[in-house]
Amino acid sequence: MTLNELRFIVAVAQERNFRRAAEKVFISQPALSLAIQKLEVELGLKIFERGKSDVSVTPIGASIVEQAQRVLEEADRIREIAAQGKNQLITPLRLGIIHSVSPYLLPDLIPALRKVAPQMPLEVEENITANLEVSLRNGKLDVIIIALPFGDTSILTHPLYDEPFEVVVNNDHR
Repeated sequence: MTLNELRFIVAVAQERNFRRAAEKVFISQPALSLAIQKLEVELGLKIFERGKSDVSVTPIGASIVEQAQRVLEEADRIREIAAQGKNQLITPLRLGIIHSVSPYLLPDLIPALRKVAPQMPLEVEENITANLEVSLRNGKLDVIIIALPFGDTSILTHPLYDEPFEVVVNNDHR
């Protein structure tokens, strides 16, 4: 059983006519009839009742047509996934960032991302580290920007920058 054969039975069920169904799937009517007969033999049952002027779906055929439609929808979904995989820079990037650094990093980060991936939607969530970590683990965020150290070694971390802090006091301070 092939996807084309599934397309054929769906077309016949929708059109209730072999000639129109054949036109819909771009094959000849005899080729469509032969393909349907072959599939019915393979399955060991009749999908369609053929009348003099119309075609009707058998009760079991209705279930088969319904399942065929689901399979074809899922096959289309596989094609969509594959198309997205060809250019992963068009799928949304869900970024979580702590409040304290977002005003300093996002003005530079967003234009840099737009430059390398102009079609990629960016979804930004500002929150506290604990909430961002939960969202990352649950798959609601793809990447988070937080202050280190981050204690979980099962999650890959990469420092963005190292900022030295110094205490500055007046010379007269005691």
